[in-house]
Amino acid sequence: MALGQDRLDTLEIPDGTTAEEHDIVTDGDIVVGGQSTVEFGVRGRNVLAGERVTFGGDIEAEGDCRLDVWCDVAGNVLVGEDAYLGERVHIGGRLMVSGDLDIGDDVDIEEGFEANGWIVIRNPVPTLVFYFVVLSQLLHIGENESAEELANALSGESEDDPLVIPRGSTVSDDAWQASTPATVGDECRLHGNVRAETIDVGADNNIFGSLRARGDIEVGEGTRVHGDVTTRDGTVTIADGAEILGDVSCSDLELHDDADVEGTIRASGDMRLIRSKASREAE
Repeated sequence: MALGQDRLDTLEIPDGTTAEEHDIVTDGDIVVGGQSTVEFGVRGRNVLAGERVTFGGDIEAEGDCRLDVWCDVAGNVLVGEDAYLGERVHIGGRLMVSGDLDIGDDVDIEEGFEANGWIVIRNPVPTLVFYFVVLSQLLHIGENESAEELANALSGESEDDPLVIPRGSTVSDDAWQASTPATVGDECRLHGNVRAETIDVGADNNIFGSLRARGDIEVGEGTRVHGDVTTRDGTVTIADGAEILGDVSCSDLELHDDADVEGTIRASGDMRLIRSKASREAE
């Protein structure tokens, strides 16, 4: 990861992510920028949250969980390995940690906690500082393979890409809202409208909501959007086999001839029909 690179400059929803009734579930890590609100619970590998993040349900982390200062969790926190809680973190349920627990001052755990490893009460270092310290130590003792795995996780190059929620974003049953670009992987099932600077949606997704951006919107092959697709100034691109169960409003439009738009199409600029290879060969 290059120095100075902001890992939280895009709303990134990786392949296979599902928004269930109460939880967001992904196979990889979950990284939430400071001052964000996630009205769901979350389930993933490692869960990292910046300062003043609010979770509306449980946190389940197969690996580590790290919550920076003033985070608030409405439900339980279940951690498969180690947990790190900053000052004034509030947990509305129970904290259960299979490994070590590093806990800051004035942490409030309403239903108590259990940790199978060491318990250290102090002020944990900030999340990214902690991981860079660990990375440096791994390199120092010659654990190059472990260091490479950690560096790849920080740079988004691990086998399973992380779910990244940028600073100041809101994720709820009504909307995934960020002031940054947004990308959605393949084979996701999401509830809520997506609001972002630009939106790039992969293939074979099912989105129960609308897409709205200031810039470009791309809808991948076989994706179904149960709502409108709207951009203020950008281009909307709708790929082969995509279905839009609403209206499309944009500046320019690129529409595959095997895509389906059930509502009205409004384009103030150019409209381009992309013909499939089968259609061209049929002539």
